[in-house]
Amino acid sequence: MKKFSSTRIGVAQGSLVLFSDYLDGGVMWTGEGPRELRRLVVFDEAFREIPAVQVSLSMWDIDQKHNPRMDISADMVTAEGFVIVFRTWGDTRVARVRADWLAIGGCANDDDWDVA
Repeated sequence: MKKFSSTRIGVAQGSLVLFSDYLDGGVMWTGEGPRELRRLVVFDEAFREIPAVQVSLSMWDIDQKHNPRMDISADMVTAEGFVIVFRTWGDTRVARVRADWLAIGGCANDDDWDVA
């Protein structure tokens, strides 16, 4: 269980098209074997501590003649942002993918005192 020490909890969310490889013959559409794509997400406002981040596929367009093999996750999560990691393998042909993400964590409060 992730516990936050802040008295104010913030929620950040977004949606991001990771790639459209069918447009230009990119590796997710034309390649074979292990393939990986990483996209940096920077929060509009930093959290006070490392948030919990959930990433999901909100759109995927794949070739029907091949097995649909996909993995999506969040990596390198910090208070300022994280990296979305999309992976596929084998003969899977992925035309395009959109990911939605949600981050929940402690955030600054106007009543916080900064004693330095």
